Amino acid sequence: MLKRFILWEYPRGGWQYDVMVGVILAFLFLTPRDWFRDQPRIHNARSIAMLPSENGSSAFWIDKELLGDTPEKQQTAKLTEPLRALTGNRHLSVTRVEEVRGSEDELLGYMAFARP
Repeated sequence: MLKRFILWEYPRGGWQYDVMVGVILAFLFLTPRDWFRDQPRIHNARSIAMLPSENGSSAFWIDKELLGDTPEKQQTAKLTEPLRALTGNRHLSVTRVEEVRGSEDELLGYMAFARP
């Protein structure tokens, strides 16, 4: 019987065919997105990298071009929506943004820290 399912020997109008189509559709629509690491596409996604988190907070590397000339007080507000889209967590809030500077004091990027 398993051989017949694998080789699909049932006629198209048969109940076995309908069951297999139902199983395939159920798998497609009911499988959690996390199983396949499927992420929603967001603008400037290459500018943000999620880093390993600890103590319930999340850390993100942000390219310097993403924030550009944004004033320091507005950086957390500007990053909230892209990070929510990246993580899929609508309740995510950015707690702080820190500049990352190189050995010659040039701006390399930002570290953003957020809590769910």
